[in-house]
Amino acid sequence: MRKRLQSDEGLRIIDNGFTSPNNINYLTSLGHSVFLADIVNDAYAQDWQTGTDEDDKPILNVEGYLEQALNFSGRMFDVVLLWTALDFLPEAFVAPVVSRLHASMNPGGQVLAFFHTKTQGDDAMLLRYHVTAGDDVDMQMTQQYPIQRSFTNRSIEKLFAGWSGHRQFLAKDSVSEVIMTR
Repeated sequence: MRKRLQSDEGLRIIDNGFTSPNNINYLTSLGHSVFLADIVNDAYAQDWQTGTDEDDKPILNVEGYLEQALNFSGRMFDVVLLWTALDFLPEAFVAPVVSRLHASMNPGGQVLAFFHTKTQGDDAMLLRYHVTAGDDVDMQMTQQYPIQRSFTNRSIEKLFAGWSGHRQFLAKDSVSEVIMTR
């Protein structure tokens, strides 16, 4: 992903998470435009529950959430830095978020996502990721949100089944790194 960011010019990028001046400065210095989204914070900032089902599980206003968190006003994107957001979203939001991202990306667009391999311990915390000019990604602790799940390789493949391809790598700190291509 770093090679693409450094070689392609004028990419439209969604950076997910708390605002990172480091990411904005780095990406714009490469000639890219950056759209900020914070889908995890948006999921917990409001009460999206509209009722409960027969099993007393919450019914969530998914469309309202998508309209607030991922309303791009018709803009199309080339890269999404999704980080670990899907691990922290309520289940009802996960597949619709992936679908909305797919619909908002240009053909050949890519998503960089990390997935926790464990739901317990210090490694299962929501972090803010900062891109760097090198191969490393800096991390910073943010607000505490409960991790909702850990994805298996198969569940990641199933979630992104409508995408043209993906590459998956086992990263440090009990995290799997995945690049999906539209």
